[in-house]
Amino acid sequence: MNLARRYLSFIKFEHTVFALPFALIALLVAADGRPAPRTLLWVLVAMVGARSAAMAFNRLADRALDAANPRTADRHLPQGSVSVAGAAVFTAAASALLVVAAWQLNPLCLALSPVALLVTLGYSYTKRFTPLSHLVLGLGLGIAPVGAWLAVTGSFAPFPLWLSAAVMFWVAGFDTIYACQDVDHDRRVGLHSLASRLGTRRALMLSRVFHVLAIACMAAAFRRAELLGPVSLAGVLIMTGLLAWEQALVRGGDLRRLNRAFFEINSWVGMVLLAVVAVDIWLV
Repeated sequence: MNLARRYLSFIKFEHTVFALPFALIALLVAADGRPAPRTLLWVLVAMVGARSAAMAFNRLADRALDAANPRTADRHLPQGSVSVAGAAVFTAAASALLVVAAWQLNPLCLALSPVALLVTLGYSYTKRFTPLSHLVLGLGLGIAPVGAWLAVTGSFAPFPLWLSAAVMFWVAGFDTIYACQDVDHDRRVGLHSLASRLGTRRALMLSRVFHVLAIACMAAAFRRAELLGPVSLAGVLIMTGLLAWEQALVRGGDLRRLNRAFFEINSWVGMVLLAVVAVDIWLV
């Protein structure tokens, strides 16, 4: 595996699809469907930088924990295919990329870039002391649409905040599901998750609550955007169906289809919503 492919695999670059569509939704709505190419470029750079820094730092912070967990012992740092020094340099470079992108966008984005890094990097330590770490992870992804909105308008507004809340609860819901596979390990080493605190069955119930809240916040966001109409709200119905399917796959604590629930379905949620928003803005 060449160096570039190794590092893309190290940070699971394909998982950028989780937050990126929501940043693009905020960007399109803020710019009335016509974002400036330069703004689009630097928003994409900021997204890649923030997400890459967060994932690399998470791998650094968790390297000893990953080595002790049979499910994660084959990750790059425990196996030595990526060095600790290399991961640290990569994290610093990706963080700098976010700051440079924010600088190119506007002064407010630059001023808030350290806050974004604090949230996205700080998440890695929250599971050491709180079972609400799932919500912190959700917040880390949820600030993406707010950042994209600020890149265009330079000010806050209700739409991106509702969108951010929707992303936060959506991510918290699927991360709660994902953590269920490590209940025994987490309890043994003292890590916190809703599953290790409450048990798998109750954690899955809370995951459903998070997803209901995500749907409600998404509907609230779309209803508050004058540019969006029934097509976008129909996308919320599709989101509801996808999340119901995800919950059905793990009903009763059956985790045999967890990878399908986590990776396949969640990768579709943002893409579907971005597609219906684009149709609503450009074709309806």
